[in-house]
Amino acid sequence: MDHVVKTIAILFHAKDGLDQKKYFLHQLVDIWKRKGMKIVVLNGVENFVPADVIILHVNLTVVPKDYLLFAKRFPVAVNGKVVDISKRLISSNLVSSPREYDGPVIVKTNRNAGGRQEQKLRKLSGPIGWLQYKVFKQLSWSWSGYLKSSDYPIFASTSMVPRAVWKNHLLVVEKFLPERQDQYYCLRQWVFFGDREINSRSFSFAPIVKAFNIVDRERGLPVPPELRKLRQKLGFDYGKFDYGIINGKVVLYDTNRTPTVNDRNPNPDVRTLATELAQGMTMFLN
Repeated sequence: MDHVVKTIAILFHAKDGLDQKKYFLHQLVDIWKRKGMKIVVLNGVENFVPADVIILHVNLTVVPKDYLLFAKRFPVAVNGKVVDISKRLISSNLVSSPREYDGPVIVKTNRNAGGRQEQKLRKLSGPIGWLQYKVFKQLSWSWSGYLKSSDYPIFASTSMVPRAVWKNHLLVVEKFLPERQDQYYCLRQWVFFGDREINSRSFSFAPIVKAFNIVDRERGLPVPPELRKLRQKLGFDYGKFDYGIINGKVVLYDTNRTPTVNDRNPNPDVRTLATELAQGMTMFLN
């Protein structure tokens, strides 16, 4: 009997693509290719190419409706149900005014990853969009709503948050609830693809834990049941959840359906992670 080659389609935004090696998906694709699978990259929804499964990999906070409808034309759509990952949707620790809470808070962008991808699209949308982008970049972050996720400001009290922030729909104020162990700040990350997963905890001296400031990491941790329920509720097939455990309670910090890696300084653990998660494709192809 002839071997049937399985085809995986990957749907990117028209102004994005797999050539962006920062995406963790790039690591998975390399493994799938070596296993003999055919990869079809679709930039935008203009051209339909038949495939056994499509991965909806649109790096925007809210996936446009035409991309969601396009994905429904395939037998299986990975992340086809994950429409909106804005902080206002996924966070249960938002503060709407300084009167309702007086503890430490962190200001984040409502959009995913500091809203970088939305900024990029505005800049590329034409002369007017480019001019708007340049003007907004000159404003204070509290007015423009532009913030890198590594630069999210932390305030000891809501009374210290700039007044403009409370009226800026691009920003959210969230209770600052870090997980601590001794002198370290801790960040737990659950990365999954289908039925394969890796759960870890990173340690840093910095309150915002990022790859560049991690001093230690432990792996193979159990995934809290409430996090699994939340994944099911949000419809995630592939992605990464950042969270902490505070006094025995799970605190979700962020969700991401287009995880990235540091392509300039690749971590050898990335290959191990990719090898494990790539096996999760099997459940979508059977």
